[in-house]
Amino acid sequence: MMSRPSRRATGCSGFIGLSGPFGAHAEYLTIPENGPLATIPAGLTYQEAAPSTEGSHYALSNIRRARIRSGQDVLVYGATGAIGSAAVQLLKSVGAGVTAVCATANVELVKGLGADRVVDYTAGDFTNGSQKYDVVFDAVGKTSFGRCRRLLKPGGIYLSTEGRLGFLAQVIVTPLLRGKKVMFALPKLDQATVRCFKELIESGQFRPLIDRRYPLDQIVAAYRYVETGQKIGNVVISVATPD
Repeated sequence: MMSRPSRRATGCSGFIGLSGPFGAHAEYLTIPENGPLATIPAGLTYQEAAPSTEGSHYALSNIRRARIRSGQDVLVYGATGAIGSAAVQLLKSVGAGVTAVCATANVELVKGLGADRVVDYTAGDFTNGSQKYDVVFDAVGKTSFGRCRRLLKPGGIYLSTEGRLGFLAQVIVTPLLRGKKVMFALPKLDQATVRCFKELIESGQFRPLIDRRYPLDQIVAAYRYVETGQKIGNVVISVATPD
């Protein structure tokens, strides 16, 4: 979470990632001084700051878990979601080559996020391509290791946001086979992580992707839209300031 000191918060309560229990939207929030907190970078609005750690901290945790480095080739499936859109940008910030998979309508948007190559999954099966990758990251949990395995280089890594039992079994078993393997990262959101995003935003290497903004009195409509599975990036809830 990011805050601006000595100024009343007039911005928003978004679908922001915070450690600990949550389940409501509010204008103000109390957290420990050593919690996931950093000042908002100059030039960033409250609407832009609210979703800056949502989805992106999942992406960063997976990138760190797989130890992705400069020069590696990575495919991101689901490149327009909160996690996927952040992953494309964060992977470019570490110098990886990025192939992004999305629908036709979003090809240009994803190119704008920095993807080196974009594959339209509506035009054919993305797994039929000849290019091989060091890492395949399913940012929406809709593919499988079995389906994507042929895309991996020897010793390649399959990452996914999937958390079902069969997938977790693969996380345990595949590293023992010393070949292509499945990994899963537990998202981490602490003060160091939030400050990392502050630096990335200030350097121009990351910007949260926002689809729609809803006022708080339309919170039901906002959730219904998110549940369609068609959102691009993040949805933000704006909290009006009393006169």
